[in-house]
Amino acid sequence: MGVIKGICISDKRGIQKKEVGTACLVEDWGIQEDAHAGHWHRQVSLLSFEKIEEFRKRGANVDFGAFGENIIVEGYDFKNLPVGTRFRCGTALLEMTQIGKECHSHCEIYKIMGDCIMPREGVFTKVLEGGTISVGDEFMMVEA
Repeated sequence: MGVIKGICISDKRGIQKKEVGTACLVEDWGIQEDAHAGHWHRQVSLLSFEKIEEFRKRGANVDFGAFGENIIVEGYDFKNLPVGTRFRCGTALLEMTQIGKECHSHCEIYKIMGDCIMPREGVFTKVLEGGTISVGDEFMMVEA
């Protein structure tokens, strides 16, 4: 079981996301008011809290949302889970659709640190069932 440590959204693509305490997940859309929401397979991005902490220990001063991630969760190493893994948080149900991503243009973090964890550590999900989530909520892997 995991715990949501942060939730981040942005109104435009390509910019750092800002933290919010609560968000509404909309079925087959994503997070309400987030620029990456839409009818596609990368509606909500997840990143492990532990991976962010490891990156910070290397000297990076990064806030939640700096990697473009939507939900930061403590307790899972997402990249080692298979596509199709499902997660329940309250009434919301997410299904993992992609592990990692290609980085077409290096972000500001990469330019400063020479590395960015989102392309290899971040995963993407679609919203199968909507609901409201909040920082501190349990985030549980469930059977498909």
